[in-house]
Amino acid sequence: MQPKRRTHHQLAEIAREQYGVISLGQLRQLGYAKGTIKEMIETGRLFPLFRSVYGVGHEAIQQHGQCLAAVMSCEEGALLSHRSAAWLWGLTKRFATPIELTAASPRRTREKIRVHSAKALIECDRATCEDIPVTAVPRTLLDFAVVDPYFLGQAIANAYRLDLLDLIAIDALIERSRGFRGVARLLGALEAYRTPAFVRSRLERRFLQMIKDRGLPRPSMNFFTEGYELDAYWPAERFAVELDTYDHHGSPKAFEEDRFRQESLKLAGIELTRITGARLDREPDKVMRRLARLLAQRRVQLGQVTSQS
Repeated sequence: MQPKRRTHHQLAEIAREQYGVISLGQLRQLGYAKGTIKEMIETGRLFPLFRSVYGVGHEAIQQHGQCLAAVMSCEEGALLSHRSAAWLWGLTKRFATPIELTAASPRRTREKIRVHSAKALIECDRATCEDIPVTAVPRTLLDFAVVDPYFLGQAIANAYRLDLLDLIAIDALIERSRGFRGVARLLGALEAYRTPAFVRSRLERRFLQMIKDRGLPRPSMNFFTEGYELDAYWPAERFAVELDTYDHHGSPKAFEEDRFRQESLKLAGIELTRITGARLDREPDKVMRRLARLLAQRRVQLGQVTSQS
């Protein structure tokens, strides 16, 4: 007996929510019999991807669907991990195969899937990203330090840029992972992010928080370029902000040096604006609105967007 039209609609709806994939268990819950499923495979309505997981309607499943299908093909509680988790979180742009998973009971690696042991995994190591079960960012970085150390520094930089770098959570993970592979490497790579110079002052920390709260693109802080260190810098826009206080820029010598510096940066194609701590305290919303306009204007100047006529 063929399933009813409503069942087909439910199948399509589930597949749409799951990047075009569905599991055997879900098919059985919808009422599809074993013979019907076999017929759907033979007629090209279902395409086997991994064990007991299928693409619905076609086999050209995109990367998110491949990751979810790999997780669904493993035991309950499995997580996307290592290089695959780093890709999903945006810590690397490289989508590597085989897809890597972490499961409670390590199993033999199958075609297109590599399964790692999860003996030390606890609840805070688990997360969800883009509706896919995945190792939390601290655990992902520790695993990445083992399997792809060459790109670890870039992965950490991306985590920082995306506001995913939680040093407290990472330290807690490291404390209970002493002796594990990757710990020393991860500690070394994080050292630069622990120095007071990385975000030197309360003013810089407050400025970064305001940027985050208003959804503006996050700048690189204390960025060195063209022979100068910039308080905040947006590389794509070649735009910088200098955070001024009287203590740092109040002397006649500092006044002259600041003007020469701004002129040198302009000759190098970098626009710079200055924001004082007093102004940030007095009119924070206005400062952020004007900064957003300056960034948008800069993108137009550089041809990154087309202005509306």
